[in-house]
Amino acid sequence: MGLDSYWGEVLDVLRDIIPVYDKVNSAISFGKDVEHRNRGIRGRVLPGNKVLDAGSGFGNMSKIASKLCDGDLSIILYDPLIPMLKNTSKFFKKTPDLSSGVFEHIPFKDEQFDVALCGYSLRDAINLRIAISEIYRVLKKGGRFVIVDLGKPDSAVVRFGVSFYLRLILPIVAFAAGGKLGLKFATLYGTYKRWPQNKKLESLLLEKFSKVEFDKDLMGGAIMVAAYK
Repeated sequence: MGLDSYWGEVLDVLRDIIPVYDKVNSAISFGKDVEHRNRGIRGRVLPGNKVLDAGSGFGNMSKIASKLCDGDLSIILYDPLIPMLKNTSKFFKKTPDLSSGVFEHIPFKDEQFDVALCGYSLRDAINLRIAISEIYRVLKKGGRFVIVDLGKPDSAVVRFGVSFYLRLILPIVAFAAGGKLGLKFATLYGTYKRWPQNKKLESLLLEKFSKVEFDKDLMGGAIMVAAYK
């Protein structure tokens, strides 16, 4: 379960859309992406924590976490795309530590982090079960794994509605916000097709983690999840 061979195509698209990434993400989520990040992070990232922002992109999850904790965090931004990481300096007063790699081979020792954050990124894992296992490994005992992402509703009717939006409406909204580059966001539907339904994702997390809190919005089309080691 994961993107498997589709991952390379998605990575190429992510590299191409760097100039419009934040603008289009805000548009296609109707401005709710920031609200969802806040809902996922609040109360789960605490002052003094060591944080791994996995699949960090520009570090949007870390920016919110840092603001909520008055900057009292030790943060590592971790992403497969070095061009993304190179753009982070413009978003932070003090650039966090940077590391590049994939979910399936996280280059840190066991039990290093209090929190791992994945904002709209875990869906892009090559192998989802291995990615979850690796994040579990690098978390300390009692650590939290916070996921904010698209949800795949368990209800077939609602799932159809989300699929309809992603496949047919989203490209129009993305084009309006980002021009021709916005059209590349159509690959998002391909990642969604390979993404497990909400209940299945919860069960995958419970294979490793002792407790999972599953918060939903937009009838399950958006999820904010916390898994506890």
